[in-house]
Amino acid sequence: MGQVHHGSAKTTAAIRRAIQHSQESLRVLAKRYGINQKTVAKWKKRSSVADLPTGPSEPQSTVLSPEEEAVIVAFRRYTLLPLDDCLYAL
Repeated sequence: MGQVHHGSAKTTAAIRRAIQHSQESLRVLAKRYGINQKTVAKWKKRSSVADLPTGPSEPQSTVLSPEEEAVIVAFRRYTLLPLDDCLYAL
């Protein structure tokens, strides 16, 4: 199974591992892999080669209140309608 990286990732797990195990300077590694020295420093500090999750820890609707969201979820569970039909019904 292939690796999944975010859209602007410039490094792979193999490159990140090589950075972590290398004794060369940040400047040399950055030039070798074509990335910023700050990126090299970031991967040197980390114990893992996996990307950290981004975004809010608890996603919230920016349009609906928690009560409105609860009503919609209850409606969908009760009626078992597809999302498009729920949209038209509500």
